[in-house]
Amino acid sequence: MIIATVRVRWSVAMRRLMVAAAMLGTVSAAHAADMPDLPVLRGGFTDGLSKTTRNWDGAYVGGSAGYTTDATDFSQSVVGLTNYIFRDSVLQQPTANWSLMSKTNTQGVNFGGFVGRNWQWYDAILSLEGTYSYFNNLHTQTSGHNALVITNPPGDNPPAGTTDNYNVTLTGTAAAQVKDMISLRGRVGWDGGDFMPYAFFGAAVGRMDVSRTVTSDVTLTQIVTDAGGTTTATTYAVPAQSQTQSQHRTNAFAVGWTAGLGIEYCIWDGLFARVEYEYVRFSPVMNTQVTLNNARVGLGYKF
Repeated sequence: MIIATVRVRWSVAMRRLMVAAAMLGTVSAAHAADMPDLPVLRGGFTDGLSKTTRNWDGAYVGGSAGYTTDATDFSQSVVGLTNYIFRDSVLQQPTANWSLMSKTNTQGVNFGGFVGRNWQWYDAILSLEGTYSYFNNLHTQTSGHNALVITNPPGDNPPAGTTDNYNVTLTGTAAAQVKDMISLRGRVGWDGGDFMPYAFFGAAVGRMDVSRTVTSDVTLTQIVTDAGGTTTATTYAVPAQSQTQSQHRTNAFAVGWTAGLGIEYCIWDGLFARVEYEYVRFSPVMNTQVTLNNARVGLGYKF
């Protein structure tokens, strides 16, 4: 009797538990249907929760155009010529470092192309790139004049009571024109999705025409004081050091280095645009040193 009663009560409890579970499941399903359709529940993420990456890896090619400022330092341009004129004389040392002319600036436009290869590791991008730039009418020139009296220079041994005054006048002109350049540079970039900012550093070789001319006019004034205190001054011409020397080099190659910053933007598929700034410094050619600042915009395609 007792066992039968327990079985009845257990059966009633189980039916009640099953009815409660069914009701709870119905309520949960209705509540879930009213919830917003979150992509997280579907195993995805919204654009705000993830970064859109782009494949920058691969070879690319393109063209560019821009603006260039040229700073040419002519301060030491004629030193090689004056050293030749005053060679083996007492005037070579005191005139060796005369700054006869100064720095001159000019500007022009540039056109060119580039080809390279990107290697991408996660967000980091390394590149090796070759460029060519043509400069339109990037020509500058200057002139200078200097006069100085050099008294008893080192190595000069006048007689007792005699003072040697060398009157040296130098007149010089110089010109330089940068025609074009090539560069090989390494780039380090960052994958910012559709944008890729980058920095670069490399070697450059420029082709330029350089000319220089200097004319020297030298006289010697000897001031002699005798034992009685009488002073006389006599001026002599010095033809050996009074002459004109010129030098001109066409298509001279100057090596240098380049560095700069830029950013690329993917327009569509492999098509991209770029904006960059480049600094270039060449080694001196005939004591004339050229420095360039290039601003460029470009269009390219990555394969």
